[in-house]
Amino acid sequence: MIEIQNIHKSFGDNDVLKGIDAVFEPGKINLIIGGSGSGKSTLLKCIVGLHKPEQGKVFFDKQEFTQMTFEERIPIRKDIGMLFQNSALFDSMTVEQNIVFTLDMFTDMSKKEKIDRANFCLERVNLKDTNKLYPAELSGGMKKRVGIARAISMSPKYLFCDEPNSGLDPATSILIDELIQELTEEYQCTTVVVTHDMNSVMGIGEYILFLYNGEKFWEGSNEDILRSDVQELNDFVFASPLMKAARDTIK
Repeated sequence: MIEIQNIHKSFGDNDVLKGIDAVFEPGKINLIIGGSGSGKSTLLKCIVGLHKPEQGKVFFDKQEFTQMTFEERIPIRKDIGMLFQNSALFDSMTVEQNIVFTLDMFTDMSKKEKIDRANFCLERVNLKDTNKLYPAELSGGMKKRVGIARAISMSPKYLFCDEPNSGLDPATSILIDELIQELTEEYQCTTVVVTHDMNSVMGIGEYILFLYNGEKFWEGSNEDILRSDVQELNDFVFASPLMKAARDTIK
């Protein structure tokens, strides 16, 4: 479980996050949604320690992460898998080397054990026999799956995905969502996904946190969202004619 309490983050005079509270439960897909500039990615970076909030606390299974030293954070960092928006693969490394890189950092596995683990993770994301390819040889969807393979290489307790469907076609986006859902169930990890993809919201959103201008405006499930009377949320969610039609069917 991850709990955040009263998170504030500013950049100069710009207050990006204004007192965000939330609880993200294990074994669930927890989504952070909102328009551009709402603070979604900043909140994610505060949770994983890439940004330091001016106020507030972050707890990983009741351990306060915010005030830990770099050394104290290492055991928790080992339990974190991260899929970045642009996959963040090293262009000069092969697919296999990209996955082994994380194992080199955090484990004392033998070389064979690392290769075996990389092979297992690649098979898990349906990318068997791509070990020696370079990122430039992969499609956008394949890069995302390599990023996921690297993220699960340490069998994470906490899985973070920043815009996992960005730049992907609808069919590939659905495959990525299904993969995230399967891995969350398999590892029973606490999964937190930043997205603006309404297909993801309605398909896998078990808990949804909606941010608006840096504030928490709404929280609930993908079933609750269709019945919301929060105008700011409705303006965001039902901008699409398809979503409007979905809402109308339950009225």
